[in-house]
This record gives sequence, structure tokens and C-alpha cells, in this order.
Amino acid sequence: MSLTVAVQMNPLESIGIAGDSTFALMLSAQGRGHRLFEYTADALTYEDGRVRAMAREVTVQRVEGNHFTAADPVSIDLGRDVDVVLMRQDPPFDIAYITATYLLERVAGETLVVNDPRSVRDAPEKLFVLDFAQFMPPTLVTRSLAELKAFHARHGEIVIKPLHGNAGAAVFRIGRDGTNMAALAELFGDVWREPYIAQAFLPAVAEGDKRIVLVDGEVAGAINRKPPAGEIRSNLAAGGVAYATDLTDREREICAALAPELKARGLLFVGIDVIAGHLTEINVTSPTGIVAIDAFNGTDTPAMIWDAIEAKVVQR
Repeated sequence: MSLTVAVQMNPLESIGIAGDSTFALMLSAQGRGHRLFEYTADALTYEDGRVRAMAREVTVQRVEGNHFTAADPVSIDLGRDVDVVLMRQDPPFDIAYITATYLLERVAGETLVVNDPRSVRDAPEKLFVLDFAQFMPPTLVTRSLAELKAFHARHGEIVIKPLHGNAGAAVFRIGRDGTNMAALAELFGDVWREPYIAQAFLPAVAEGDKRIVLVDGEVAGAINRKPPAGEIRSNLAAGGVAYATDLTDREREICAALAPELKARGLLFVGIDVIAGHLTEINVTSPTGIVAIDAFNGTDTPAMIWDAIEAKVVQR
């Protein structure tokens, strides 16, 4: 089966190919004989019932500094000219991101969009996880300093972070003395109109934050990400270091609980974050980590993802 695939992504020129999950997916697609186009979300256009993008046909190769060649941009109809759209641009999950989901939702009846744009819009990472509160650490979503202070008093040490942040940006630990808590709440309130999220601090984060990847609800693999010295953030983008890992019974229980909902929502490629048996995030916008997982485990997660995509195209 040969497919035409359009990848909505960050600029191809700027990605770090060594660990980039989108690039790994593109290499795998190309190896299967699929035709590749790439474009950024701001290249989307709607007119007369059709959604188009100015896109470049590309070939990719794992060569630093020379990782792709591109044809001149052309206008492609995302409903008629392609079989699959990969929605892979990085957050922030802002109104521009949400608008892109509305536009891609208009082609979903003709073209398979991965992940499903309606579900991406309805499942922001730090809010969708609230559906599985039984697996989470104590969590507060608020804009109220009084509520934050009461939550801190109950839990001693907490972490505060923006509700729609990504890659570990603006994540702060507040110690038992509450130093800077009011200032941080004020800052978050000034910078973001939406509430922020606070969670009980899990000291076990020093031993790692597991990223578990699920493909159409099935576990593909996992890595354990440890924060650098003096940090609580274990995100690879924030300096975390990846290590091989296995899943615990608790983590398998979490994955089993999530699987039916992920499949029902068309969330085919998902990364969840688990600290000491506590589910903290369900990443659906542009999950990462598959290159490191495959390096440790000798697996081929991109192949697993394309197997699932191809099966869904056949079923349409």
C-alpha cells in the first residue's frame, strides 16, 4: 500500500533529527513507499468548503545538516489529495492550535487525521488526565491564591505549572515554607488567562518520570527520564536523561484503564507520564520519546504506528 501523507509540523529545517519522533515517523513512512508532504499550521487555508495547505513534497534522510530535500511549495487539498494527515506541530496549545484542529476536522471525513483533531482539541494534556483521577497525585486547578495556599497547607510541598504548557516550561516547586508562592500565583495569573495546575510534589521524581507510549491503546514501550542535578523537570527538552525501563503492575493497570478511551477517541499515538505509579499527563498533541524507546528496546515504534495507520485507512 502506497499512501500520500501530509505532515503538519514545526519547520523541518529546525528539528533535531537525532531524537525527533516526527522525523522518525517520516523516515519510516518513506521506507514503506509513502509519498511525503510537509507544511506548518499557518499554511492552512479554507475556501468554499475545502481545506488546503501550501506544502512541499519532501524526501528525508538521517544525515545531520542535510536531512531533507524539498520541491517547491504547491497547494494541496487535504481532503482529496492525501490519504493521511499527521498533526505533529508542537504546542503551546493556544487558540492557533485549537483553530488548526477545527480546520482539520473538516477533512476528517475524507482523510485520516492522526491524532483525531476533535479529540486533540477535547483532550488537553493536563485536563484529559482528570478523567483518570484515581491514578493521579493530589491535583488542584485554580486561579485562586486562597485555594492554592490551602492546597499547599494540606500537602506541604507542591509543584505549580501552566495548564497548557509543554516541555517542562514554567514548572516550579514550592517548598514547605511557601516561599514565592504568592508571587508565582500572581505571575501565572498575569501571563495566562486560564487557571494553572498544582500537584503534590512527588520526591520520587528524582528516580525518574516514565514516558510510556501507547499506539492505538497498546503499549509500545517506555523510557525512564531522570532530571539533572538541581532540577525537578525530567523532560528531555529540559535536560533530562533517558534510561531503559520496564513497566510495573501499577503502570500496566493505568495503561489498561486508558486504552479503551484512547481507541474510542481516535488517539492513535499517545505518550503518558507516570511518576512513582502516579499518572501526571496524557500527551496527545505531539507525543515524543519513540526514538529513545526504540534505541533501548530494539523495537520499531514508527513501524507499529504505521501498521495501525494503514489498517485504519483500509477500514475507511
